Amino acid sequence: MNIAMIGTGYVGLVSGTCFAEMGNRVVCVDIDENKVDQLKNGQLPIYEPDLEHYFSRNTSEGRLTFTTDLAEGVAHAELIFLALPTPPGEDGSADLSYVLNAAGEIADLIANEDDDRYRLIINKSTVPVGTADRVQNVMEEAGLQAGEQFDVVSNPEFLREGVAVDDFLKPDRVVIGTSSEKAANMMTRLYEPFVRQGNPIVVVDERSAEMIKYAANSILATRISFMNEIANLCEKVGANVDKVRLGISKDHRIGRHFLYAGIGFGGSCFPKDVQALHRTGRQNDYNFKILDSVLKVNDQQRELLAERVIDYFDGDVSGKKVAIWGLSFKPNTDDIREAPSHIIIRALLDAGAEVVGYDPEAIETTRRVFGDAIDYADDMYSALDGADVLVICTEWNAFRRPDLADVRDRLAEPVIFDGRNVFDPKRMAEMGFIYSSIGRPSLPPENDEAAIETALSENGQPA
Repeated sequence: MNIAMIGTGYVGLVSGTCFAEMGNRVVCVDIDENKVDQLKNGQLPIYEPDLEHYFSRNTSEGRLTFTTDLAEGVAHAELIFLALPTPPGEDGSADLSYVLNAAGEIADLIANEDDDRYRLIINKSTVPVGTADRVQNVMEEAGLQAGEQFDVVSNPEFLREGVAVDDFLKPDRVVIGTSSEKAANMMTRLYEPFVRQGNPIVVVDERSAEMIKYAANSILATRISFMNEIANLCEKVGANVDKVRLGISKDHRIGRHFLYAGIGFGGSCFPKDVQALHRTGRQNDYNFKILDSVLKVNDQQRELLAERVIDYFDGDVSGKKVAIWGLSFKPNTDDIREAPSHIIIRALLDAGAEVVGYDPEAIETTRRVFGDAIDYADDMYSALDGADVLVICTEWNAFRRPDLADVRDRLAEPVIFDGRNVFDPKRMAEMGFIYSSIGRPSLPPENDEAAIETALSENGQPA
């Protein structure tokens, strides 16, 4: 099939590449000339595992191309995907200007063509309920006839950064929102190669499809905030959130996903989508009280580690050097949007601390935000040299089994604040660390240097 992907952001680039991998001809369109030139030269503007492999294959074989010319992209396309940004406004509502402006330009191009070929206009962006209707109105204002020359489809994405390529190639479900049987058949044919193992293609109306995306992300965000509340209470009563998680996850009604306590959620989806759904409620005279609490809890949780570091130094971190492990909002991505680490860094800088950060992929994206306000280490160990404390913000695999003897030697004091519960508190105490995590009892460190050296040599790399 011939596809135009409007927008080469995270969703557009992954989607376009994966559609091309299944033999479709895909033209990706973007107004950013530098980005398009970069893509034409084989350079990816984002880090996502496995994407480079599929990108290289499909560009070299001519199935995946790039242009800044919308007319060129749309000219031969049967399916036109809108994968454009919908950033939150100050009131939390999604900004639809990119989507609606692109729809207007596409409508004018189609209206001025000599033939009446049928097209699908497909919302891949995360958009509020009712957006498909608004896109249809834009198309009709250009003189096009719905059902004859076009139909609008809602096709939300469910990509997890870090495993997005695998999520797209092997989705657990595909949601298609349309009231048109013809559109449903075309979309089903497009996605059939991705669901050969029997995972469902769910066809619903447009508004339900739009709601499914927001509801899914809001449920997951709610689970995260709920477990963070449980973790905070565990600390008050002397319980261990890891053991609580284990106990409740065995209930098949609850399951085991998104039950890990930490320093809150970030990224491009959860904060924005929860805010947008909350805003939709207000616009429709409904007070979505649960989501209000989810957002408040998350805001508080993202500030937690900075508060603990400052409290550890009796309220004065002036001149203290804080090492940060993990700058991206989650592992296996360079995305720093709404990253808890950045909230923590800002709070520490405001309090007078010196900050040095390390991340396997997100140093350059972080540098664009903080510039020279913080230092950047070339590796995880050099970040610790002379630091008064280590703060773990992202659970990259490289941080799970470090040489703790080296960590202890490099730190000015053996102090670790772990926002992702990477290590076992008991073993860290045996190794002489002052160790604080989320929702688990903090144990006094071992004071016998001989015992510490033995523990470090025998158990220097905890699971």
